[in-house]
Amino acid sequence: MRIRRWARLLLMGVPLLAGCKGFWDPIGGSNFALSNSGSITVSPGATSGNTSTITVTPSDSFTGTVALTCAVTTSISGGTSAPTCSLSPTSASITSTTAVTSTLTATTTSSTTTGAYQITVTGTSGSVSETTSVCVEVTSSSGTCSSTASSSGGFYILNAATIAGFSIKAGVLTPMSGSPTALPTGVTPWAMAIDPTGSFLYVSTNVGIYLYTIGSGGSLTLYSPIPVIGDITAYAIQVDTSGQWLLDASNPVGVPMLYAYPINPTTGVLTLASGYNPPNVTLQSTGSVSPRGIAISPDNTLVAVAVGTATQTFTFAAGHGNTGTTSPFTGTVYTTPAKGTAVSVAFGPGTSFLYIGETGIFNSNSNSGGLRIIPINSHVVGSDSSGPYQSGGTGPHSILAAPNGYVYVANWVGSGTGNITAFLLNTSSGPSLSVQSNAVATGAEPYGLVEDSTDSYVLAVSNGGSPLFDAYTFDANTTGQLDLSFTGSTGSSPIAIVAVP
Repeated sequence: MRIRRWARLLLMGVPLLAGCKGFWDPIGGSNFALSNSGSITVSPGATSGNTSTITVTPSDSFTGTVALTCAVTTSISGGTSAPTCSLSPTSASITSTTAVTSTLTATTTSSTTTGAYQITVTGTSGSVSETTSVCVEVTSSSGTCSSTASSSGGFYILNAATIAGFSIKAGVLTPMSGSPTALPTGVTPWAMAIDPTGSFLYVSTNVGIYLYTIGSGGSLTLYSPIPVIGDITAYAIQVDTSGQWLLDASNPVGVPMLYAYPINPTTGVLTLASGYNPPNVTLQSTGSVSPRGIAISPDNTLVAVAVGTATQTFTFAAGHGNTGTTSPFTGTVYTTPAKGTAVSVAFGPGTSFLYIGETGIFNSNSNSGGLRIIPINSHVVGSDSSGPYQSGGTGPHSILAAPNGYVYVANWVGSGTGNITAFLLNTSSGPSLSVQSNAVATGAEPYGLVEDSTDSYVLAVSNGGSPLFDAYTFDANTTGQLDLSFTGSTGSSPIAIVAVP
């Protein structure tokens, strides 16, 4: 993922809902998470099939009592006999790391107007609160709720002092074996990357890059107490899709650089023979700008790096026989000057387009960020871009080009908020992008955005305010639209997320 803590440090000084769409309320940090077992579809007046399980999952050694309340927060305009809700029990006593459940019941009458309603369950302990939203479809036929219970692939979240691994099982956030895993004492994490086999996890810190092997149940084992690469602060890292190279965008001596380290396919260890000088290229910048984002094309022919004043794209060849004696950078460089400040990059679909997120393009305090799309033909990066399109916030710090043909952009917005804007790619003219539906809310300063391996969830982590973690499902009726499934706290100050392939 592309980590940009430098931007956070610089910035520290300075609804009506239709149907069953998720929402959030920025109400502070938390040491517990709320989730639900999925939507409720019920006939008017039915007394069975009208429940959902609410799960309170502790984290960070939290113990105490969480008071649970519920409210119907979205109703049918002009409807009659809206559903009511109740919880049993109305509190969860957390005494260990074991999650506690409560049953949410939605009560309707024979005269309840059919349609989609939303119930929000709130858990409160002291001054800390968390919420989860349940869609209730009152119908005598097939429902339209999209927040159905489902499962996800695994994913890891890089926090200030831990790596937390999770999956979603039947709509419930479930920790992986041994999670969370503590980072080495005293390090400051910057970025994270996973290899394409899901066997190795790399974490960039202020003292070097650490290697974790991924074991049974997603457990993590630190390969060595000594960083794999020392004395280099990698602001953005990625592993190519062949699993042969780890690319490291750094600024070691006041000049931004892109390094390539060959990976041992058996151990995951990077080649660091005595006197070894890894293949590298110097990145264009004015002054000592640090790289802000990196992306490798799915076919390993191109690598793009956002360097503030420009986005540079290099031709790339993965094969090296695991010796690293031949540079994967094949010589051709495409430089795209930034119209604002380049902070994120992504390829997709396939290697047909390059997406660039930039700040400060438009004269708008709340919507100054922009997204540009550059066509790629026969692995040649075009000189003309489409856009910029207003991304929906001040800083488009993460871009997800999803398999469904939509491009999702996570934005910083300001005033303690963030959002995700969905764009539809249109290749018939241009190409061009068009905004779809309304942006969905995230916590403040979203740093990472991924789709899980089952293509069931889009997952976001935010470094400022609550919620710190958001899980979205794809709306069953509006293609490309995201619906908030649940929120939670997955560790303190998350700065990156990667999905297990």
